[in-house]
Amino acid sequence: MQTKLADFIKDSPEGQEADAILRTCVHCGFCLATCPTYQLLGDELDSPRGRIYLMKQMLEGEPVTQKTQLHLDRCLTCRACETVCPSGVRYGRLVDIGRGIVEKKVGRGAAAGAMRYALRQTLPNSKVFASLLKLGRGIRPLLPGSLKDSIPPEAKERPLAGTWPPVRHARKMLVLEGCVQPALAPNINAATARVLDNLGISLIKAENAGCCGAVSYHLNAQQEGLDYMRRNVDAWWPYVGNERRINVGPEKGGVEAIVMTASGCGVTVKEYGHLLRHDPAYAEKAARISELCKDISEILEAETRTLEAFINNLPAGTEKSKPAFHSPCTLQHGMQIRGVIERILIAAGFELTIVPDAHLCCGSAGTYSILQPELSQQLLKNKVTALESGSPTCVATANIGCLMHIQSGTTLPVSHWIELLDQRLAEGARA
Repeated sequence: MQTKLADFIKDSPEGQEADAILRTCVHCGFCLATCPTYQLLGDELDSPRGRIYLMKQMLEGEPVTQKTQLHLDRCLTCRACETVCPSGVRYGRLVDIGRGIVEKKVGRGAAAGAMRYALRQTLPNSKVFASLLKLGRGIRPLLPGSLKDSIPPEAKERPLAGTWPPVRHARKMLVLEGCVQPALAPNINAATARVLDNLGISLIKAENAGCCGAVSYHLNAQQEGLDYMRRNVDAWWPYVGNERRINVGPEKGGVEAIVMTASGCGVTVKEYGHLLRHDPAYAEKAARISELCKDISEILEAETRTLEAFINNLPAGTEKSKPAFHSPCTLQHGMQIRGVIERILIAAGFELTIVPDAHLCCGSAGTYSILQPELSQQLLKNKVTALESGSPTCVATANIGCLMHIQSGTTLPVSHWIELLDQRLAEGARA
């Protein structure tokens, strides 16, 4: 695609990056068939190709309107288009750049701006979010139906929920606790710690690490998002060190990996190196953090022999669970991890059901379910229909946002897939 960027953007790092991305797009239209919003709305301006055209116009200096903002806001940033794009267009980065520029040129109304500000102040702050969630759950019985449904009930207590093994192995890895996950599903990271403990790996937490920065960054408060990223780099760096060493603790030079149990956080942390590449104080450190960042599925895939040996020694279960696995967009399109979790669960004795249109978004997409509720609910309904079509006994996923969103639309129990594996290992230990 030929471009001629306007003077206000052409010489900036963002302008140069946007220009390079635009030039890779050949407007072939492969992306249309995989775009969830285009499928629902049938408007090409609500497809990647149409949005790229709008962003190109904006970057070339043509007038920007609220219509442009609306079409960019409707994008889920699911990145399914990137998976099928034959030209390798980095659409996710382009839409982040485009949204940031539109925000500056068009702005927001008072109500919309206040909503986005409230989300940025609440969701990334784990203590504030936990307090508000506790309050909401306390008054939930008194609320009207629609508002009551928006507050997730407390998760059912599980036998080992919250139990974190002591640090006892030479091999150590860090885990990102996350911002909303500790309050909504505290067992996920504990289950991860127990699974890794069975494999001879101790999982540890960094005291001052917090939100990955995705919430603020994707709500166009991009400098605020970068500050969250810098804070995490600072919190993790003492555990990483400058040497590429493994099988040692932080006091000796470094951990093996930084484990992500929420794919939405994982795809962001893996991009720290790129997003902070122009920051002289953080560029090198951020690149190292991104290099160490691994989704928990990548860790277990690398430990295949140990995991298989452990699983093979487990007695057969009396009942075979049949999960439907929902692969989050951030996992399959953002990180390009496909089929790994499915293979692990099958190896552990689970019978996975077939899920039609598994590449499509569930409608959660970070804050999308709050800011675009109508489209989000349509996508949720379609996703639940697909997940339930194989008559599963439960649903498993790999991201806390998807987990809570899907649970709001089905009576089937929904959990993180690592919890299913943890339960399987616990059954074997008790047998």
